[in-house]
Amino acid sequence: MVLERAEWARARGARTYGALAGSAVSSRAHHITASDAEGQACAMEMALRDGGVSPQDIGVVHAHATSTESGDVAEADAIRRAIGGHAAVTATKSMTGHMFGASGAMGAMVSLLALAEGVVPATLNLEQQDPRVELDLVRGASRTGRWSAALANSFGFGGHNVSLVFTK
Repeated sequence: MVLERAEWARARGARTYGALAGSAVSSRAHHITASDAEGQACAMEMALRDGGVSPQDIGVVHAHATSTESGDVAEADAIRRAIGGHAAVTATKSMTGHMFGASGAMGAMVSLLALAEGVVPATLNLEQQDPRVELDLVRGASRTGRWSAALANSFGFGGHNVSLVFTK
């Protein structure tokens, strides 16, 4: 993978899908495995500030979403705190399983493709939405639209949180 300036890449015939506008890492080691909405929201808020992007600009969120009740509810709470409930939220682990270290790269790719192609994949096998998850979850079928910014989350044991903000 080569990260380079978009102008340089386009001049050499490469296709650009978007830009990494902001990134952030937070660590709140309050428990070895439990999710922490406060630390997750902190990473998202810092990534938005780093990228100069407002919460309202985020149209797509690629959630870490491990399909655990405590983890998904905590992340949903963190997303609502950081950006609100307006964005289309997807979770591709429903299709790929948990790829551990590669999950973050997958989230980045899905976010960039959503911005470039205008398609957000549905979260598979999500038949009943937990009422505590007050988000616009993409389920049933992919969603099309035009968005200017996306957020990708990747969280790990021990309170490690990474959020990336991508723009067109």
